[in-house]
Amino acid sequence: MVKVKVISRNPDDYVRETKFDIHKVPRNYDPALHPFEAPREYVRALNATKLERVFAKPFLGSLEGHRDSVHCMVKHPTNLSTVLSGSCDGVVKIWNLSSRTCERTVNAHRGFVRGLCLDRTGQIFLSVGDDKSIKKWRTQPRMGDAGQEPLDTVIGKNMYISIDHHWKDSKYATSGTQVDIWDESHADPINSYTWGSDSIHHVKFNPVETYMLASCTQDRNIILYDTRGAAPVRKVVLEMRTNTVAWNPMEAFMFTAANEDYNLYTFDMRRLDRAVNVHMDHVSAVLDVDYSPTGREFVSGSFDKTIRIFQTDKGHSREVYHTKRMQHVTCVRWSLDNKYILSGSDEMNIRLWKANASEKLGKLSRREKAAADYNARLKEKFQHHPQVKRISRHRHVPSLIYKESKTIRIQKESQKRKEHNRRKHSKPGTVPFKAERKKHVVGEVE
Repeated sequence: MVKVKVISRNPDDYVRETKFDIHKVPRNYDPALHPFEAPREYVRALNATKLERVFAKPFLGSLEGHRDSVHCMVKHPTNLSTVLSGSCDGVVKIWNLSSRTCERTVNAHRGFVRGLCLDRTGQIFLSVGDDKSIKKWRTQPRMGDAGQEPLDTVIGKNMYISIDHHWKDSKYATSGTQVDIWDESHADPINSYTWGSDSIHHVKFNPVETYMLASCTQDRNIILYDTRGAAPVRKVVLEMRTNTVAWNPMEAFMFTAANEDYNLYTFDMRRLDRAVNVHMDHVSAVLDVDYSPTGREFVSGSFDKTIRIFQTDKGHSREVYHTKRMQHVTCVRWSLDNKYILSGSDEMNIRLWKANASEKLGKLSRREKAAADYNARLKEKFQHHPQVKRISRHRHVPSLIYKESKTIRIQKESQKRKEHNRRKHSKPGTVPFKAERKKHVVGEVE
């Protein structure tokens, strides 16, 4: 009997997904041949915008374990899944975002943990608290280390309110009654700066021009320092107090300030007499701000129990996040992969959000990616059409925020109307017009 051998192949290895023999046909883009192309694309853009709002589910989960309000938070400089948080009961926790579990708990201070920072390698973190001490800890303890004992402790004369580490050198800065620059190998500050304020509650190094330093004071000042010099460089005085500042990681001269007057102000440090942009929408004091790694957007957390995402060149937020249980947002951080946002609030939770509310997580197939890119281009093309603009901007917010924003809008319209009437019935030049970006700046001192 003759033995016949047959070649066997898996059709999935060489047949297309459609299971049909599809040939590429050249397309003629002459508009005369496609008279309904614009209406067809508009309908597609409208449907894409509606589906974006349908699938907008930004909340991913929470990290629970703190027994008091989360007061400060810092992200790891090299590891995307590691974040540290400090609470008002003196406890520091190290979290793994991949498993959403707490890897380590440290009873660091008596009272509040006022500030946290990591060195440039991420192996050492420093903390300051109400007990007037600076403590140095190892992020991952070794075999011979005592679990709850710090590597080093510095006791100061006054309380330290904030701390931040240099981006390149083994130095860090603390703030309290003054700004101190420390070397990790010394027990005394190598430099100190004061400029007329008795309390400095925030300090931040510039990630690009690493010798530049910014601080916020109780008397409404934002002060800039050059650590190569012996005195502060310049300061700007605003109408109300600034809580925190964040430097743009892509533009060395730009920083954004979170203010008590419900607004955020983006400044160019070379010209502080006016803001580059004023970002509005919050209805209570803005407590924290952090930039995305791209430098094009930043996230802010407010006392009004919401998180808002702003584009750096826009005055109003593109997104607002809130939940029923979330209370006053005390700290926010944007992850280094530009995909997630972390927020810490008064009810002891750390929440994880998507930076893009409708983005699909996980690996996308080629067709899904092509469809997403096509829809994004359509939405960009028709973004100024009234219906597309209305649907993309609409957000549901809690009734208290809705009513408060309406009250603020009425107040601003009344002020504008009053100023217009005063200018109308006064001599020319008596009531000068003052731009919004310059209105909130009281003065600049060099």
